[in-house]
This record gives sequence, structure tokens and C-alpha cells, in this order.
Amino acid sequence: MVRVWRAAGVAARQEEAMAEVEHPDWNDRASTHQNAVRAQYIDGELRDREAHAQTLAELRELGLMKHVAELDAVGYTTIHGALDADQVARARAAIARVMQRKSGLAVDLESETADAWSGISLAHYLLFEDEVFESILMTAKPLALVTYLLGRSCVLSSMTCHFKGPGGEAGRLHSDNGGIPSPFSMVSQVANVNYALTPYSREAGALAMVPGSHRLCRQPSASESHLAGGRTHPDAVAMDLAPGDCVVWHGNTWHGSFRREVPGIRMNLATYFARQFVVTQEEFGRAVPREMLDRHANEPRFARLLGQSQPYNYHAEGPDWEKFAVRPRGQFD
Repeated sequence: MVRVWRAAGVAARQEEAMAEVEHPDWNDRASTHQNAVRAQYIDGELRDREAHAQTLAELRELGLMKHVAELDAVGYTTIHGALDADQVARARAAIARVMQRKSGLAVDLESETADAWSGISLAHYLLFEDEVFESILMTAKPLALVTYLLGRSCVLSSMTCHFKGPGGEAGRLHSDNGGIPSPFSMVSQVANVNYALTPYSREAGALAMVPGSHRLCRQPSASESHLAGGRTHPDAVAMDLAPGDCVVWHGNTWHGSFRREVPGIRMNLATYFARQFVVTQEEFGRAVPREMLDRHANEPRFARLLGQSQPYNYHAEGPDWEKFAVRPRGQFD
């Protein structure tokens, strides 16, 4: 009896599937998909070569080839003056508002010593807090280097502030490849742009980088991750930065932050990117307001960075085959 019921159920599902196949809209979409799959074998390699050439042309035009060499050789590079003074001031003010809203506490960015702000606190999902973050996302030089690392189809994964007061513990060394098993690929899967919004120095709790660690293709061990006392990693370098400077790094590269030893708040903006197939830390895609996309109607890259070309995570209506047709074909596409 059970077998008969199961057979009847299978037959019913087959009939439903056949009815769906015969639906003209479904056939049209399936045909579009089949054509896209054929095109992938025909022009995939060509598209990736063209994307590579376009990215290199942009890097040369922006004078960034030295930075590309640094990314390849040591796993990170510094861009001085990436943000202007107005962007820095607006970003600082917006983040301060967020932290005061979250905590219910006032904060003195210049001379804060309260225990409530000891160590690192986080401000998440900042893109939607102020339009200045939209302009920072599209900053030409850092974005060009991220494109070199992740391809033209890359997406924004998160935009976060590490709000660091005096005291607390150092931020241990790690790679941003969370959840990716070792050995890592030398082709970067994620990348980070860390903007300094306040002065960075070792005593002020600066970002720390380990040159060449991207080539190890693994996370640091527990004994390799320290940034305090006599166990501090011997190769860790403090990033001395002025407000508006940024560090761009390969996803494999080990980094952390030193303990802040002086009053006040060290504020950054960590803009984290990923290849299109990687699940983003923060939700964009359908969550992006129409008015935000309309503000950047003349910048197709903005929409793509916010997941508007992502073909996955569809509902019962099935995938958008047009988005599948433009999915990345290689390392630089």
C-alpha cells in the first residue's frame, strides 16, 4: 500500500512538472538559460581577458600599479588621502550618532576614558546611516584595487566601524577568510578596505599587518596571533595613518589591532568585499531602498556592488536568467 501511494505521489509530481514545462513562460526562461550556458563556453574566456584588460587600464589611469605590486608582494597596500576632510568628518559624526544610539551613552571622541568604551565596540550596517557611506563605497582608487583582487562582479559584504577606546585587549591576528578551509587559494576570495577616521599609531590602537602572510594560505595558529606583550608576533607592523588614509588587503593577509594606550576613540571604517558567490555578512540585494539605487542610476557598478546582479537566493518564481547570463566567467570578470 505504501509503495502504491508513493508511486501515485511520484506520478502526480511528474504530471505537475510536465505541465510546468509546457507553460510557455517557463519554456522562454529555460531557453534563455540554455542560451546563456552555451554563451559561457563560447565567450567566457574572452570576457575574463577583457575584464582583466579593463581593470589594468583603470589601475594605470589612476596611478596604482605600485600598489598592485605591493598587494601581490606583501598582501596589503596603503593609499594616503583616499577620503577628503568632509567625508572623514561626516563619517565620524554618523558613526558617533550610531554608537550613542546603541549605547545610550555620550562619547568624547578626543579624550574618552570611560570603561564603557574600553576595547572594541562595533557599529554595523553603516551604509544606510548616511549618504556619505555611499560616496565612500565608490571611492575610485580603493575600489579599483578591490576590483583587481576580486573581479568586476564583486559585491559589498559589510560596512562596519571598529570603535576602539583605551584599554581592553588587542585584536588578535587573523585572516578574513572566515569559514574557508585551509589551504586558501592565492586568488583572493574576499578583500578589505580599512579607512582611518582618526589618527593611527601603535599606542593609539593602530591596525596591525603581517607582510607576506597572504602567501601562507592559512589562518595564524593561536601562538602566532598575539599582539600584546612578549608574545607579539615579531613581523606585525603598525599602520601609522592619518584620517582619510586607507589600507587595502588581500583576503588571506593576517591582520589585527594593537591595544589603545591613550585617551579617546580610534575610529575606522572597514569596508569588506567578496566575490559574487560568497554569502555577504550584511544583507543588501532586496534590502537596498529604491531611492538609494536611483541616486546612483548613472553608476551601474553601485547596483552590482549591492547585489542587484546576484542570480541566487531566489524564491518560488525561480531564478532571473538574465542575471545568470552576466554572472562572472573568471578571476577578473
